[in-house]
Amino acid sequence: MTHNAKHRTALYPGTFDPMTLGHLDILKRASRLCDRLVVGVAINRSKNPLFPLSERVEMVENVVEPFRDRIEVEVLPFEGLLIHFVENVGANMIVRGLRAVSDFEYEFQMAGMNDKLNPNIETVFLMADPQFQTIASRLVKEIARLGGDVSQFVTPEVELRLKDKFT
Repeated sequence: MTHNAKHRTALYPGTFDPMTLGHLDILKRASRLCDRLVVGVAINRSKNPLFPLSERVEMVENVVEPFRDRIEVEVLPFEGLLIHFVENVGANMIVRGLRAVSDFEYEFQMAGMNDKLNPNIETVFLMADPQFQTIASRLVKEIARLGGDVSQFVTPEVELRLKDKFT
């Protein structure tokens, strides 16, 4: 598929293990900035994900369905260098969510390196909505593993999948 210069394609990459309400908030806001949104689900073996790739892609697919009325949305798995994936999907913008200053330091370095690799790709930072700033997939998994209530952090579907993993 070829995209003209006026077509704004954004890539929102992540492991999404699992997809949280914080991710969903960034997705909603990113969808207003582009004509086409690609959600890149990272394979990232070093993070040792709880959910297999196919299940993470499926969870993201279910969450993005309502956006398809407004914009073109694709959910694609990827492995390797982010900038190569960005180029392969024809995106001109990388969307990253920021929760805290510690996120910014890491993301700022990544954006700088990506700019060196391809200066035509913009990195756009979206600040997490204050109600979602503390949500981290890692912590959600830990709460679920210990039998806690994660309903305020994830969609009902993800909550069920987490319960299935830990019971």
